[in-house]
Amino acid sequence: MRCDLHVHTTHSGMCTVPVLRRICRESYSDPLEVYDTLKRRGMHLVTITDHDSIDAAESLRRYPDFFLSEEVSGVMPSGTRFHMGVYDIEERDHTELQRRRTDFHALVAYLRERQLLFSINHAFSCLTGSRSDHDFVLFERYVPAMETRNGQMPASSNQSAAEFARRLGKAEVGGSDAHTTFSLGSTYTEVRGARDRGEFLWGLRHARGIVHGESGRFSKLTRAVLEIACCSIRERLWRLSLMPLLLAVPLVTLINVGQERAFARYWARRLRCVAASPGWRAEAA
Repeated sequence: MRCDLHVHTTHSGMCTVPVLRRICRESYSDPLEVYDTLKRRGMHLVTITDHDSIDAAESLRRYPDFFLSEEVSGVMPSGTRFHMGVYDIEERDHTELQRRRTDFHALVAYLRERQLLFSINHAFSCLTGSRSDHDFVLFERYVPAMETRNGQMPASSNQSAAEFARRLGKAEVGGSDAHTTFSLGSTYTEVRGARDRGEFLWGLRHARGIVHGESGRFSKLTRAVLEIACCSIRERLWRLSLMPLLLAVPLVTLINVGQERAFARYWARRLRCVAASPGWRAEAA
C-alpha cells in the first residue's frame, strides 16, 4: 500500500515566512481536491498533515481510506524548533499535542503513552531555523521515525536524513510536503504486502516503510511559491499591487535551495565527526 505522509491544505494556516504571514496562506488546496488528486495518483490511503490543525478531517472523515494526522510545530529544550509528523490520531490527541508542543519531553511522553507513531520531518533543513547537537541526541533517544524523503527538500537534505536514520535503525517515512496540488503524491511511503490501514501503520512502526519519489529542486519550489502567490492574489484582489514582487521569486528560491544544501552538508558532516568522538552524546546532553 502507498500513502503520501506529508500533505497540506488550506487549514495549515498563514505562511510561516514572517514577511508574508499577514497576506498569504501556507496552502490553498481544498481537502476534497487533495483527496481526489491523491487517489488519482495511485495512493491507497490518504492522510492530511496540516500545521497544528485537524480541521480538514471534517470533509474527509467519511472516507474509509482516510486517517487523521497532523504536523506539530514544536520547540526543543535548546530553544530550536522542529516539525513532527504524528499519524493516525484522534481529535482528543490533537488537543494534547497542541498543549504540549512547546515542551519536547512532555510531548514525547504523551506520544509514547498513547503509542502513536511520530517522525521528525526535514530534520536537516533550515526551514525551522537552527539546530544543536542536543537536538540530534534527543532525536536519537526518543524519536522512532525520521522523514527521509521530503518532496520539497533538496536531495542532500533527504540523503543526510536517510544516513542518520539508517545509522540508528530508525523507521523511515516520506511524503510530498505538497502545499499545492501539483506535487501531491509525487513522493510517498510504501509498505509492501499491507492490505489495510492497520497493516500499513504496523509496517511503518516496524521499519518496513519504503520511501519513493522526488526530492525538491529549484524549478519545483519556484512553481509552488508562484502558485501560492497567485492564489493569494485571487483571494484578495488588492494584492495585485504586489505582482511586481513575483519577479524576485526565482532569485529567492535559488538562494533558499543553496542555504538548504549548505545546512544539510554542515550537519551531516558534523554528526559524522562527533559520532566518532567518545562521550559526545553526554557532552551534548
